[in-house]
Amino acid sequence: MTIFKTLLASILISQIIVILVESDRMVILNNLVAEQSPNPSPPTIDCDGECTRRCQLSSRPNLCKRACGTCCQRCNCVPSGTSGHYEECPCYANLTTHGGRHKCP
Repeated sequence: MTIFKTLLASILISQIIVILVESDRMVILNNLVAEQSPNPSPPTIDCDGECTRRCQLSSRPNLCKRACGTCCQRCNCVPSGTSGHYEECPCYANLTTHGGRHKCP
Protein backbone atom coordinates (compact mmCIF):
# COMPACT_ATOMS: atom_id res chain seq x y z
CA MET A 1 0.00 0.00 0.00
CA THR A 2 2.84 2.38 0.82
CA ILE A 3 4.51 1.62 -2.52
CA PHE A 4 1.21 2.38 -4.31
CA LYS A 5 0.86 5.76 -2.54
CA THR A 6 4.48 6.63 -3.30
CA LEU A 7 4.04 5.68 -6.94
CA LEU A 8 0.82 7.69 -7.21
CA ALA A 9 2.44 10.74 -5.56
CA SER A 10 5.44 10.59 -7.89
CA ILE A 11 3.16 10.33 -10.93
CA LEU A 12 1.14 13.37 -9.77
CA ILE A 13 4.28 15.38 -9.05
CA SER A 14 5.73 14.50 -12.46
CA GLN A 15 2.48 15.55 -14.15
CA ILE A 16 2.55 18.90 -12.33
CA ILE A 17 6.16 19.46 -13.40
CA VAL A 18 5.31 18.64 -17.02
CA ILE A 19 2.39 21.08 -16.96
CA LEU A 20 4.56 23.86 -15.48
CA VAL A 21 7.36 23.31 -17.99
CA GLU A 22 4.89 23.25 -20.87
CA SER A 23 3.22 26.49 -19.73
CA ASP A 24 6.63 28.20 -19.40
CA ARG A 25 7.51 27.03 -22.90
CA MET A 26 4.26 28.49 -24.27
CA VAL A 27 4.91 31.84 -22.56
CA ILE A 28 8.39 31.99 -24.06
CA LEU A 29 7.08 31.10 -27.53
CA ASN A 30 4.35 33.73 -27.30
CA ASN A 31 6.88 36.37 -26.30
CA LEU A 32 9.14 35.43 -29.21
CA VAL A 33 6.27 35.63 -31.67
CA ALA A 34 5.22 39.03 -30.30
CA GLU A 35 8.78 40.35 -30.66
CA GLN A 36 9.19 39.05 -34.20
CA SER A 37 5.96 40.46 -35.61
CA PRO A 38 5.71 44.12 -34.61
CA ASN A 39 2.65 46.08 -35.64
CA PRO A 40 3.42 47.66 -38.99
CA SER A 41 3.01 51.41 -38.92
CA PRO A 42 1.26 53.02 -41.85
CA PRO A 43 3.62 54.64 -44.34
CA THR A 44 3.97 58.37 -43.89
CA ILE A 45 3.45 60.64 -46.86
CA ASP A 46 5.24 63.81 -47.95
CA CYS A 47 2.76 66.35 -46.62
CA ASP A 48 4.62 69.34 -48.09
CA GLY A 49 4.62 67.89 -51.59
CA GLU A 50 1.04 66.65 -51.40
CA CYS A 51 -0.25 69.98 -50.07
CA THR A 52 1.68 71.91 -52.72
CA ARG A 53 -0.04 69.76 -55.34
CA ARG A 54 -3.44 70.11 -53.65
CA CYS A 55 -3.19 73.90 -53.26
CA GLN A 56 -1.59 74.81 -56.60
CA LEU A 57 -4.78 76.38 -57.99
CA SER A 58 -5.93 78.03 -54.76
CA SER A 59 -6.46 81.80 -54.69
CA ARG A 60 -4.75 81.83 -51.26
CA PRO A 61 -2.03 79.16 -51.59
CA ASN A 62 -0.23 79.89 -48.29
CA LEU A 63 -3.43 79.61 -46.25
CA CYS A 64 -4.40 76.49 -48.19
CA LYS A 65 -1.00 74.84 -47.61
CA ARG A 66 -1.08 75.61 -43.89
CA ALA A 67 -4.55 74.10 -43.42
CA CYS A 68 -3.72 71.17 -45.68
CA GLY A 69 -0.47 70.52 -43.79
CA THR A 70 -2.29 70.35 -40.47
CA CYS A 71 -4.89 67.97 -41.91
CA CYS A 72 -2.24 65.84 -43.60
CA GLN A 73 -0.25 65.41 -40.39
CA ARG A 74 -3.35 64.40 -38.44
CA CYS A 75 -4.79 62.06 -41.08
CA ASN A 76 -1.66 60.94 -42.95
CA CYS A 77 -3.47 61.36 -46.27
CA VAL A 78 -4.44 64.04 -48.78
CA PRO A 79 -7.17 63.45 -51.40
CA SER A 80 -6.16 63.50 -55.06
CA GLY A 81 -6.84 66.49 -57.25
CA THR A 82 -6.95 70.14 -56.29
CA SER A 83 -10.39 70.01 -54.64
CA GLY A 84 -13.06 67.54 -53.64
CA HIS A 85 -12.42 63.77 -53.62
CA TYR A 86 -13.00 63.72 -49.85
CA GLU A 87 -14.24 60.12 -50.03
CA GLU A 88 -10.61 59.04 -50.55
CA CYS A 89 -9.66 60.30 -47.10
CA PRO A 90 -12.61 60.38 -44.64
CA CYS A 91 -10.46 61.71 -41.77
CA TYR A 92 -9.43 64.66 -43.95
CA ALA A 93 -13.07 65.32 -44.81
CA ASN A 94 -14.32 65.13 -41.20
CA LEU A 95 -11.99 67.72 -39.65
CA THR A 96 -13.87 70.96 -39.03
CA THR A 97 -13.13 74.45 -37.74
CA HIS A 98 -14.64 75.90 -34.57
CA GLY A 99 -17.38 77.33 -36.80
CA GLY A 100 -18.29 73.88 -38.15
CA ARG A 101 -16.87 74.43 -41.65
CA HIS A 102 -14.43 72.07 -43.40
CA LYS A 103 -10.93 72.69 -42.08
CA CYS A 104 -9.14 70.91 -44.89
CA PRO A 105 -9.05 72.37 -48.40
